[in-house]
Amino acid sequence: MTDIAIKIENISKTYRGSLVPAVDDITLDIPRGVKYGLLGPNGAGKTTTISILTGLLNYDSGKVFINGMQLEKKYKKIRQQIGLVPQDIALYDTLSARENLRFIAEMYGLKGKELHNRIEECLEMVGLAGNGRKQIRRYSGGMKRRVNLVAGILHRPDILILDEPTTGVDVQSRKMILEFLEEINKQGTTIIYTSHYLEEAEDLCDTIAIIDDGKLIIHGNTREIIKSKEEYTSLESVFLHLTGRKLRD
Repeated sequence: MTDIAIKIENISKTYRGSLVPAVDDITLDIPRGVKYGLLGPNGAGKTTTISILTGLLNYDSGKVFINGMQLEKKYKKIRQQIGLVPQDIALYDTLSARENLRFIAEMYGLKGKELHNRIEECLEMVGLAGNGRKQIRRYSGGMKRRVNLVAGILHRPDILILDEPTTGVDVQSRKMILEFLEEINKQGTTIIYTSHYLEEAEDLCDTIAIIDDGKLIIHGNTREIIKSKEEYTSLESVFLHLTGRKLRD
């Protein structure tokens, strides 16, 4: 198996009605086993890139390979190897956590005892085993985020893609989510992670890419990038230096 988890070759995407591309000729290799931060200001193209990698959005040109397989040609097989934790909570409010997870697990082909055991294992890992029967609408924001995370890893994906997984959660839930990501990465899962919390990204991600206006600006080892110039003192200083201080909507 290739040492590259995701290979992106010159992908571009322009939305209908737009005069400028949301993703503009990006090329990236994401090694297997890394914690990879995909960073950028609002509107930089992060969510578009994630949507392309997960097969949710078609792109205009270029190629994408996941675990050595071309996305368009092997999508059904690739789908089993990728987990997605979207920015929005993708759960049914009137169902319990267990009911939501059972529905999602069945879509991935889990059945019977395996399904039951995996749901219980995952709820235990994120501290929600005692609240599994409670309706999602009665959960706090942090609890919803943790169930949202579990929904992305039920099928034990090789690659887990997370779009701002700690937005709007309390300190305790954020700490649990980040520790959980560290643990599954140690077990071999490649993590692709977006966030506006740059201190969090600096602590978590060993490798980063910064994109802006749909273009790749810089990518590489997080610590090496921060040390590459005297004016860089943190990931935030790198980010502001490269993307500017202009407000983004």
